[in-house]
Amino acid sequence: SCLAQDNYSIEVLTGKASLALFGDGIGLQKQSYDAFIKMKAEAEKQGIEIQVVSGHRDFSRQKSIWNRKYKAYTAQGMSPVGAMDKIIEYSTYPGTSRHHWGTDIDIIDAAATYSGNVLVPEKYEGDGPFCKLKEWMDENAQKFGFYLVYTDNPDRKGFYYEPWHYSYKPISKPMLEAYRKLDIAHIIKSEDLLGKNHMTTEFINTYIEENVLGINPDLK
Repeated sequence: SCLAQDNYSIEVLTGKASLALFGDGIGLQKQSYDAFIKMKAEAEKQGIEIQVVSGHRDFSRQKSIWNRKYKAYTAQGMSPVGAMDKIIEYSTYPGTSRHHWGTDIDIIDAAATYSGNVLVPEKYEGDGPFCKLKEWMDENAQKFGFYLVYTDNPDRKGFYYEPWHYSYKPISKPMLEAYRKLDIAHIIKSEDLLGKNHMTTEFINTYIEENVLGINPDLK
C-alpha cells in the first residue's frame, strides 16, 4: 500500500486535523474513495445502490454526539458511569473514532424500500430491506479492500454488532497501528467532555481494550 502514508499526526488520528477527503458527504481519503467508487459500481450491476449515511466525522462532531447522549441519559436518571456505558454500546469516545480517519463508512442500500431508523441490525438480515446489500458485501467487499469492523462474533467485546460499518483496510490498518503507539489513555483523560471526571482508569483501559481493539481481527 505505497499510497498510504506511514506517519500520521496525533491531530489526524484523533480527528482534529483536516485530511484531504473525497466524496460529497462521504469524506474518504483518496485511495479509500477510489476503491469505494469501484465497489459501488459493481454493486449497481446487481441493483444495489450503496449509499453512505455516515463517513468522516471530525472530533467536534463526535464530541457533540457524546455530549448530547450524555445529557439525555443522565436526564433520564442514569448515573454518569451508567450513561457512559450506554453511550459506548454504539458511539465512540471523541478522539477514538475510526470515523475520524477517512477510511470508514456506514452504508445502506438506497434502492431498497425502508422507513424509520436505518442503522439497526434487523434491517440487514432475514427479510430486512438491506439483507441483499449485506449478502453482496459479505461476498464482495474484501475484493475492494473493505472489511466489516464490528462483527457478530459472540466472543468479540466492545461495540455492538454493526452490519453497516465497513473500513478500508489498506489505510485503516496502518492508521490503527500508528494510533496504538499514542498514549490513548492520556488523550481520553485530557479531553473536555461531559462525564470525564467520573472516568476511572479501569473504565479507560477497558474501553481501549474492548472498544478500540474489539474489532474484526483482519483489521488489526
